[in-house]
Amino acid sequence: MESTVARPFAHLDTSLVETYRRVMRVFIANKRRFVVHLRPEDVAEALRQDGGPSISQDAVDAALKSLTGWVNLRSSPDTGRVTTVEDFNRPRHLYQLSREGEAAERALEVYEQEIGRRGELQAVALEDIRVRLRALRDLPEHPDPAVVHNLLLELMGRLDSLAANASAFMSGLQRTIELQDVDEEAFLAYKDRLIVYLERFVSELVVKQHDIGSTLRDLPTARVAVLLALAAEREAVDAVPEGATSENAPETGDIEAGEPMVTVPVGEKLALWESRWSGLWSWFVGGRSHPSQSDLLRTRARKAIPDLLATISVLQERRAGRSDRSADFRTLARWFAQAPNEQDAHRLWRAAFGLSTARHLTAENDTEPADVPAATSWADAPEVKVSARLRATGQYAKRGAKKRVRDRSAERRQLAAEIADEREQIESARRALATGRPILLSELGKLDRREFRLFLRLLGDALAAGPSDPSGTIHIRTSDGTLEVTLRPRDGLAEIHTEDGVLRGPDHEITIVDLSSPRPAAPTEGAR
Repeated sequence: MESTVARPFAHLDTSLVETYRRVMRVFIANKRRFVVHLRPEDVAEALRQDGGPSISQDAVDAALKSLTGWVNLRSSPDTGRVTTVEDFNRPRHLYQLSREGEAAERALEVYEQEIGRRGELQAVALEDIRVRLRALRDLPEHPDPAVVHNLLLELMGRLDSLAANASAFMSGLQRTIELQDVDEEAFLAYKDRLIVYLERFVSELVVKQHDIGSTLRDLPTARVAVLLALAAEREAVDAVPEGATSENAPETGDIEAGEPMVTVPVGEKLALWESRWSGLWSWFVGGRSHPSQSDLLRTRARKAIPDLLATISVLQERRAGRSDRSADFRTLARWFAQAPNEQDAHRLWRAAFGLSTARHLTAENDTEPADVPAATSWADAPEVKVSARLRATGQYAKRGAKKRVRDRSAERRQLAAEIADEREQIESARRALATGRPILLSELGKLDRREFRLFLRLLGDALAAGPSDPSGTIHIRTSDGTLEVTLRPRDGLAEIHTEDGVLRGPDHEITIVDLSSPRPAAPTEGAR
């Protein structure tokens, strides 16, 4: 018997595409409730209840027949309710989803979800990843494979969601920044919330990325290999044996009692889990030559904030009626397109850009150049004597006395005083913080704005660099090489009071050394 060629997407190119999609959605919804077979009257009843346009029973029968021809559905004789010979001779069928039809509907669902995805920066997903990584780290020496498998599945699922949503959000944000398909009124209405949203995510990402990266580094390679192997072995038990396809795979009822089950090797499953774990590592840790994806996302999110402010400024200028070069060029292009003829287009070009011929240059004597048409070739036109200085510098010597040099000594003195005052303020903050002695963050006391600004910059550089040893100690130098910071985690919660509020976070022991100041000489031998 000749097999029918499957065309599961053929119904999308017909005039009754909405009817076919509704019918297929009925089968998908029933399969989720573990209902496999449906009769035509069951489909018609479900369509009457889905809130769409009414469809007759004949139209439903025709749709089911067409979908069966395209192999979206499979039909089988319905002999369950036959009571007479006439019922047996009347064609009655049960319908169920085919593999091709279900795959096509899943693909359409994914397509519609991705097209309609707005994207979001999931700070909650970062917390979920951190919690599950800690749970993996704290498992006993011989863990339950089911617990390991479930934790890894949840971990990778949250990472996939985080990556996909972040990519969609940043793509949409870039289109907003470039003012592509954006409602200006709506954008101006929610701009403040969007900027706050970005700032909150960046602050969450800085803290959570460091914690997740530390947990990943704390997991030994051998321990990770054991956990991935447990998950792979658990998945391989339920895999289809080698050599069996979905068409010839045995059903559960076909396996005789006592017949040994053949499982597939775990190598393929293990390679898949190792690839996923490598992706998790590159997302939060990265390497020397390739920064982590979380670093790239943090950089892009930070850059988006000034870009958004620039876009808001452009929109405000448009609304205020200020000159906008892009709008001017669009108006000029429209004028060129509406020019009646080529001569008018040339006149518009000369009026807009002033790019006429060079015959406007005058001779050094008082004689004017001949009135030569613009279309005349330079080889045929009469010569014009041009000054050598004009050829070399583009201008004649300026006549008259030279302009007096303005005395700016007062401005320079004021600028020098401001720079000296600012330097003194910075040095005062450095002297207050860079004591060279270890101190807990909770014991710093109240910081003024200058000291707090310097403290935040040093703390951000340290957390971005990450720990340098398994104990979690962070040791860095500032980019100018004048300060050395050592940060060690400690138990407890620290509160740092400032003029603008209170900063709370995990307590650390911090040591700030000023490398630019001279250190006291070491006592010589025999000195008292």
